[in-house]
Amino acid sequence: MTNASLLQRVAAGLTRWSTRFVPDAFVIALLLSALVAGMALVLTPTSPSSLVMAWGNGLWQLLEFASQMCLVVMGGYVLAVAPPVRRALDWVASRPKTPRGAIALTAAVSMGLAMFNWGLSIVASAFFVIAVARQKIRVDHRLLCATGYLGLGCLWHAGLSASAPLLIATKGKYSEYFGVIPVTDTIFHPLNIGLVVVTFVVLTLLAAAMHPPEGAEVTAPPSALVNPEPLVDEQPEDTPAARLEHSRIPTLILAAISLGYVGARLVNGGLSALNINTVNLLMLSVGMALHPSVRAFLAAARGSADALWPIILQFPFYAGILGMIDGSGLDDILANGFTRISTPETFPLVVTWYSGILNYVVPSGGSKLAIEASYIAAASKQLGVPLNLTVIAYAWGDMLTDVIQPFWALPLLGAAKLGFRDIMGYCVVFFLVYGVIVTAGFGLLALGVF
Repeated sequence: MTNASLLQRVAAGLTRWSTRFVPDAFVIALLLSALVAGMALVLTPTSPSSLVMAWGNGLWQLLEFASQMCLVVMGGYVLAVAPPVRRALDWVASRPKTPRGAIALTAAVSMGLAMFNWGLSIVASAFFVIAVARQKIRVDHRLLCATGYLGLGCLWHAGLSASAPLLIATKGKYSEYFGVIPVTDTIFHPLNIGLVVVTFVVLTLLAAAMHPPEGAEVTAPPSALVNPEPLVDEQPEDTPAARLEHSRIPTLILAAISLGYVGARLVNGGLSALNINTVNLLMLSVGMALHPSVRAFLAAARGSADALWPIILQFPFYAGILGMIDGSGLDDILANGFTRISTPETFPLVVTWYSGILNYVVPSGGSKLAIEASYIAAASKQLGVPLNLTVIAYAWGDMLTDVIQPFWALPLLGAAKLGFRDIMGYCVVFFLVYGVIVTAGFGLLALGVF
């Protein structure tokens, strides 16, 4: 059996398993609730009535966090669909002259966008893949789409919109466990930066090297070459209110004030001033400034609604899980379990792989943090591991299996007219190489290199 055929069989098997046995994220939230409840009743002295109260009391403790995650998605979306951004993506997509060059550029754009904002990368990577496919070069469409998924699959949780580092840099629920840790100690830590650079370079080169030889590529179907229609700003009615809605002056004024506020925070506090709220305000402000009118900006915001409702619906149930873990004492049991199988040197690597495995069934870095936060923070303190390193390990573990998890690829695949099984073979290769990079990085940490 050739390596190619073995890879195809592995990829097909993983795809079949995912499509048959991994249900909707809401169903997973309910199943995890039942699992945690069962563990609490068996492993702790908590009574069923006390556990129900802990669950109910916990349901609403992450409302602020859910709102912040919604704004990450909305901010990225309104920026991605802004006319100047769309034109810029089309122009960049026209630059490559060879298939391998197009693949390498797509990898760089996808990962670069995700480093800036993962909500932006979800939408803009889909636009970019379509723009590249429309060029007069024969790019393999399956590899192109797999490469367009690298930003959400491999780097988003290490960049400026990384959920866990930004949340822990913001005073709120998670500071109860970790304290407030500035992003200078997480996102801008040498370990995180080193892993970002290595991942970016290696995966870009790997993507280009995997392009099939001429004549063996599978090009995009005509239905995948349709450029999504830009938002149309209708002609205003001849009333003062309508003229104001179709003007860009109000949004420019608000964007200027908002950007001035963020700039002042950065001048006064440096990079430590970056947290989930300042990053969200930055994204929304830039989006406002780039849309041609108030009406166009609001239309773009409405366009993000399909991506928002799962967050609004699911996060209270993840908060309920956190309430049961904290209220039953299950957090202490889980923390002690981590301390028994880890040493201070190996703990970050253990957290990385634990988070990666859990991520396959809970593919959301923010909601999964609600499940893990209390006991990984407790274990980190018991072992004497710096909490910032635990946060970095969590973030990279959360990304570890993203590239072979179809959840965040759905918007891209829908635009490209492909199913996840079409790109899974390439994604498995990315995952294997990426897993080696991440494991090596935290292995070096265990050896005291960082």
